[in-house]
Amino acid sequence: MRRVRTSVLALTAAGSLAAGLGITLGAPASAAPAPASSPRYEPAMVEALAADLGTDTSGAVERLDAQARQQKQLDRLDGRGVEADGAFFDAAGRLTVNVADHAGAAQVREAGLRARIPARGEAALTKIKAALDASASRTAPAGVASWGVDVAGDTVTVTLSGTRGAADRAFLKRAASYGEAVRVVKGEGTLSPQAVVPPGSRMTLNNNDNSWCSVGYGARNSSGKQFLVTAGHCVASGPGLYFNRSRFAVGTYSRYAEGRDSVDMGLATMDSGSSIGTAVGTWGNGSSVAVRGSQRAATGAALCKSGSTTGWTCGRVKGYNVSVTYTNPNTGTRTYVSGLGTSTVCTEGGDSGGAYISGNQAQGMTSGGPTNQQCGGPDDEGSSYFQPLDDTLRYYGLTLNTN
Repeated sequence: MRRVRTSVLALTAAGSLAAGLGITLGAPASAAPAPASSPRYEPAMVEALAADLGTDTSGAVERLDAQARQQKQLDRLDGRGVEADGAFFDAAGRLTVNVADHAGAAQVREAGLRARIPARGEAALTKIKAALDASASRTAPAGVASWGVDVAGDTVTVTLSGTRGAADRAFLKRAASYGEAVRVVKGEGTLSPQAVVPPGSRMTLNNNDNSWCSVGYGARNSSGKQFLVTAGHCVASGPGLYFNRSRFAVGTYSRYAEGRDSVDMGLATMDSGSSIGTAVGTWGNGSSVAVRGSQRAATGAALCKSGSTTGWTCGRVKGYNVSVTYTNPNTGTRTYVSGLGTSTVCTEGGDSGGAYISGNQAQGMTSGGPTNQQCGGPDDEGSSYFQPLDDTLRYYGLTLNTN
């Protein structure tokens, strides 16, 4: 999908605007509700989808409405006892649901959705992917950029970065043992987590102008304690987080440890009097997107992100349950990270922790992407990995702050 990058405000090295969700110092966590007359979808998201489809904005809105209706139908199927084995949107915007038998397929069609009885299905592919995870956890394969479940293709797709070594050969040998269930492709170069970047709006780590990430989502625990939900590598060292040189939070929990098997989720504890807003900024579009919930979007759904380096960029969801090998460009240290989502949204260093959103549903936070990726052109697809928000909220037992 064509991405839209709006102009990023020229800021001082200290930064004056937090990416993702705006930080409000000394204000309640929830912002005022959007006016009733506000559009259903953020204009930049509509424009990006319209350009990709070759249609006008009304056609793009119709596609987004249809996407939302089909997603609701999919949710209702679960209540009727239909066991979906994965689902995805095709290029025409139709939601296809994997089922085990013809009886399930009939129920799916009665709900107005397309049905498929796959050769393998998401559950079987997830088991294969887990076996590859186990293989990689012993020695992270530097020449294998990523591997994950491709529901639409009914395979586990392994993407190579170009280099080869003993760990790579062992991993690929294991992958080949699954025959047609695993597809190996050439793709991105070396991947890295995205934290330290050129100047732009940001949250600085320990008030260091040379080290920053982007702001993600606010959430609370059962006692009402407030947290910033972010990429784990942004808060792994427990840094103080600063907005415009004022500390608003401190890194508290992280499942990311460089050089070890990791999950890129983490939390920062909000300082007293500080909070995270509940509308995602769109970087120069003159509008923001209210956060209504965290329902996970299906593969193929439209997706945008707000980040401190590339601003507002859009694309689509490529898949979930993806594992990657990140390489620190400074030290060469490799880190195996699992449980990510992947998308065609373009990101660069410093976008880490920034907010992904589909419609009004929060999706996750930027984790990483190709090291040398540049997000300047209007027509070339980007590539990025994000930590799904719903998994993070569930793991830490938090409730998302909504508008």
